Amino acid sequence: MTQLGRKPDRTRLVAAAILLGLGLGGFFDGIVLHQIWQWHHMVSTLTPPDTLENLRVNTLADGIFHAATWVLTVAGLFTLMSSNGARHREGGTRTLIAGMLVGWGLFNSVEGLVDHHLLGLHHVRPGPGQFFYDIGFLIWGVLMLVAGIAIIRRQSRLSRRNLNI
Repeated sequence: MTQLGRKPDRTRLVAAAILLGLGLGGFFDGIVLHQIWQWHHMVSTLTPPDTLENLRVNTLADGIFHAATWVLTVAGLFTLMSSNGARHREGGTRTLIAGMLVGWGLFNSVEGLVDHHLLGLHHVRPGPGQFFYDIGFLIWGVLMLVAGIAIIRRQSRLSRRNLNI
């Protein structure tokens, strides 16, 4: 029990971790791929950033994207706070990290399928080999998603087993 008399809530811990993973995955994409490496912007296929006006449009779209990832991250922090210390329980840190992998993997998978393939808003790295960059982004997302789910399930089984002792 916590000081407030509430039991740690593992479900909220997982939800918090997924939200944090979604937000942090988005921040990684936006900071590294958009800003540092400058491979693409949110709408760079539709509006190539080859003029100052088009760059402004892309920068605005990137800003809206970053605002959304910020909201997800803040929601994750508040959800984590409402988990009543579940991350301090046995396996809690592992569950938190695994849930973040799930969230980041979801981000890459959904963003990759929707923005890169279905809508064609942008590609990971346009130009020669863009298909392979887009597929690599998806594979990376799916691997994080699968690994995170596997770790959460394993930790859940361990936690149930320890409660039955």
